[in-house]
Amino acid sequence: MTKPVRGWFVSGMLPASAGAAALILAAALSLPAPVLAQEQAPAAAAPAPVEKEKDELGKYTLPDGDPTYNIQPDGTMDWYTYSGYRRYHAECHVCHGPDGMGSSYAPALANSLKTMTYAQFMEIVVNGKQNVGVGTADQVMPAFGENKNVMCYLDDIYVYLKARADGALGRERPSKREDKTKAYTANENQCFGRPS
Repeated sequence: MTKPVRGWFVSGMLPASAGAAALILAAALSLPAPVLAQEQAPAAAAPAPVEKEKDELGKYTLPDGDPTYNIQPDGTMDWYTYSGYRRYHAECHVCHGPDGMGSSYAPALANSLKTMTYAQFMEIVVNGKQNVGVGTADQVMPAFGENKNVMCYLDDIYVYLKARADGALGRERPSKREDKTKAYTANENQCFGRPS
């Protein structure tokens, strides 16, 4: 069996198990509606709200310590998410597109962060990444480990993109935000080597 072209159906290229699956699907669809209804599993319960903690910098974290966003029902967001919006559009959108939507040569981070962990995100941003032979051209993400305009705001950028990936934040410019804390400003100054 030859490999099908990436993402495209090629006639005669399905494994034998696909034919059996098609027969089972056809048989199931031919059952009367009440029988189908009896076979369906009950809907899953909505997930429980995730517990978040807020530290003195104003950063919200999950129980595992990973940073996360905090957006209130009225649209007010934490400082890190707001700052991440600003930093993303200053440093990342040139390649990855506005609002993490991607471009012709860089992936949509609003999609990537649906499955990417915080540790994986940090690894790629700090050290870069190269995908050879992906699509029609190689993809190269340069390393930003020595760029303070990225590294001093890495958590901010992550939580903004995570909020976009989770559908908690739309494409519009954020209008309501928490204030920047003094501890955040001191940490920012320290990262850049500026006096407090």
